[in-house]
Amino acid sequence: MIYTHEFDSIIVGGGGSGLYAALEASKNSRTAVISKLYPQRSHTCAAQGGISAALGNLEEDSPEWHAYDTVKGGDYLTDQNAAKILCEEAPHVIYHLEHIGLPFSRLEDGKIAQRRFGGHTHHFGEGAVRRACYAADRTGNMILQTLYQQCVEKDIKFFNEFFATDVILNGNKAEGVVAYELSTGDIHVFAAKAVVFATGGFGRMFLTTSNAISSTGDGPAILTRAGVPLQDMEFYQFHPTGIYRMGILITEGVRGEGGILKNNQGERFMEKYTPTLLDLAPRDIVSRSITTEILNGRGIKESHDIDDYVWLDATHLGKDIIEKRLPDITDFCRTYLDIDPVEKAIPVQPTAHYAMGGIPTDTHGRVHNGNTTYEGLYAVGECACISVHGANRLGTNSLLDLVVFGRRTGMHVAQYVNDTNSSPVRKDAADYTIGRVETLKKKKGVPLGPIIHNMQRIMMQNVGVFRKQEALEQAVKKIEGLMDEIKELGIRSDHPNFNFEIQSTFEAENLLSLSLITAVSAKNREESRGAHQREDFPDRNDDTWLKHTLATLHGEKEINIHYNNVDVSIWDPKPRTY
Repeated sequence: MIYTHEFDSIIVGGGGSGLYAALEASKNSRTAVISKLYPQRSHTCAAQGGISAALGNLEEDSPEWHAYDTVKGGDYLTDQNAAKILCEEAPHVIYHLEHIGLPFSRLEDGKIAQRRFGGHTHHFGEGAVRRACYAADRTGNMILQTLYQQCVEKDIKFFNEFFATDVILNGNKAEGVVAYELSTGDIHVFAAKAVVFATGGFGRMFLTTSNAISSTGDGPAILTRAGVPLQDMEFYQFHPTGIYRMGILITEGVRGEGGILKNNQGERFMEKYTPTLLDLAPRDIVSRSITTEILNGRGIKESHDIDDYVWLDATHLGKDIIEKRLPDITDFCRTYLDIDPVEKAIPVQPTAHYAMGGIPTDTHGRVHNGNTTYEGLYAVGECACISVHGANRLGTNSLLDLVVFGRRTGMHVAQYVNDTNSSPVRKDAADYTIGRVETLKKKKGVPLGPIIHNMQRIMMQNVGVFRKQEALEQAVKKIEGLMDEIKELGIRSDHPNFNFEIQSTFEAENLLSLSLITAVSAKNREESRGAHQREDFPDRNDDTWLKHTLATLHGEKEINIHYNNVDVSIWDPKPRTY
């Protein structure tokens, strides 16, 4: 069955950015949220250590220093006026979240507690500063629950377990989305004046990742199929401290509280790489430092293992700090590793964590292609690229990005729909989704797992922390082969109710498209900058490569690259030292 719904604004994604956008848009529009999960399970709930804002509750701080750190941390690929907006609006959004019920951890005087995080400094890099506001190590979960409760109170309509498959565009104007209902197999057309994609990241294209199973890049994949270019996809952040072999995140808050990284000789090795900020350098630097230690034989290797790791030692912090300020991390270590971090160091290795690239937008969330802004089409959160993170995101700036630009986007949507008339939806709007589902039912069903595993292995080995030409070329060729292979697959059951094979196949196709664009973009950029480290081009090259990559997908595999200027109007690019 095909059903049609009409709203003023549709938000695709029920995480932090989507809920904040919905909350603001609903003030002036009939708003609905489409989510393939129940919103409380969105990946925002996994964010642990904090959200940055220059409140100055413990020491002197300023939004200007925060913006400078964001630009420098992004290796000067950050658009500087966007970073300025992010950091100037941060305190206002933090206080708004506090006022609507977010239970921040507190200082003895009742102010919001703050701690250190990597790359955040005072006086333009003189030393580390306490800027991260937090709710123990459950900050993202508290943001998600607070915003969801507010949306429920505002009677925003939720379509849960609805999987978005296509966007409805009339030229450069958005008119709605198409979604597959998991519980029935029905297809739904949602007509709307404004569509906001807030679908999160796509870390599941890597074998070892901190991302949830649901992080499959649905929004960017849908829009790239529709001809929208994706920006800076070569920049993918590896968090330094994922649980060994599992990838589950050990928050940077552990190091913010004083945790120390050590190699197999018991050395605090970050002294060699960043003598000023030590273990709290930006994440790309710490991940490369850990990998370098391992490659040089200073990682820890157990007799039966082929992988290496390093220790994250928090034992000196004491039981009171670890259990009160880091309760979830303590539980993770005890549950998954049978280790008590109060008594023993934690084995960690870099894990694929965050996409700096994504759908190109302006500071109101409006999608553009480098030259033209789409009418009524928005993106926000990790699926978007504003670009406030540049080539490397600072810790705690992800949650800040969600709420600052989620709020700004929702406010712009509320104004836009008030000034825009509805348009009738095309009669063929659902044809792509109908055709793909029917094709899957007709072809021979075989397990999808091997294709997904091969993609993840290829991306981890060839497009990981360190990259080089030959490996990237191999990645492109192999991913193209997997794209051919998946087109020949069908599903083993055509039962309409809760047919996860259909959704999983859509998700795998989305990840393959994004993997290809990421590998091609990485192969194309012949320099090292931020999270993109080329062994064959080890230096940053501002003369040639101080520009944003825009990669457009034509057909299934052809990718064209063009460029957009970086806003460097406030601070001149300088060598990045810590």
